Amino acid sequence: MTSSTETAKTPSLRIGVIGAGVMGTNHGRVLAGLPGVSLVGIVDPLPEHRDRAVELIGCKTFATLDELLLAGVDAVTIAAPTHLHHEVALTCIGRGIHVLVEKPIASTVAEGREIVAAAEKAGVTLMVGHVERFNPAVAAIKQAIRDEDILSIGITRVGPFPPRMSNVGVVIDLAVHDIDLIRWFTDSEITEVQPQLSSAIAEREDIALLQFRTASGVLAHINTNWLTPFKARTVTVATRGKYVMGDLLTRQVTECFGFKADGSYSMRHLPVGHDEPLRAELIAFVNAVSSNGPPAVTGEEGVASLEIAIQCLDQPARPAATAAAPRRAAG
Repeated sequence: MTSSTETAKTPSLRIGVIGAGVMGTNHGRVLAGLPGVSLVGIVDPLPEHRDRAVELIGCKTFATLDELLLAGVDAVTIAAPTHLHHEVALTCIGRGIHVLVEKPIASTVAEGREIVAAAEKAGVTLMVGHVERFNPAVAAIKQAIRDEDILSIGITRVGPFPPRMSNVGVVIDLAVHDIDLIRWFTDSEITEVQPQLSSAIAEREDIALLQFRTASGVLAHINTNWLTPFKARTVTVATRGKYVMGDLLTRQVTECFGFKADGSYSMRHLPVGHDEPLRAELIAFVNAVSSNGPPAVTGEEGVASLEIAIQCLDQPARPAATAAAPRRAAG
């Protein structure tokens, strides 16, 4: 007979990972160590990927999604190639399984909207893996500009050409992170897009200079490329009351404030946490599933950021105006 003082043990959330590439393997590593989670296994069609997952995590692996679903899961994280997100997500949602899908949510806006609609109809949690929101430096910047009148945002995300072959360019691979951050920092939709794209060494664009205006009037730009020999990830935010600078790699955030008429001002370094962003993201997903609460990054938000990224790719560059005769400066 069970004593009245005993409490029923909450069953572990059974989670599977779909995709055993670099990101999927990291998902598996983190999930295997989370309290209240039972990692059922990782799916990947490539034997070498499955072998690596076994070696690094010691978890069970599956060659097909059907095998994982037969093993029984409550939730999945999808870290497969983007072109598979739509099919895999709809299959899982159709089985009543909660889903975290890595960014971008899908290959097209229409596919993303289908995933969102299916999750809503099925009543399952859908979260999009915009992991940069969980970077402690980003969280510190968000806190620093809370209740501030934001004027402009500048983001640099550059690095060397990725060793993996990719069917996307820097806008979808890199800039979509920062499109999401601009929307999140400003709590406003992007209404104007002015892209400048170039392909220097890759088939797809490997340089992108993107300018935006939000509905709230904030001006923002993103500088991203695969031509820089080192990684750099920086964010600057100008408000009417302060100027915030953040390095997302070193996780140092500084704000300038107290501007005086004589040009002087004060400066201070802000406290920044040490959490692993992916761990914080997956904990947020688990909590949303367990509590049936709203996810930290909704499917609608994932679709909105993808839509802006695709606008950057689809919008033709405007040629400079030509004049019939040379213009002269007045005077």
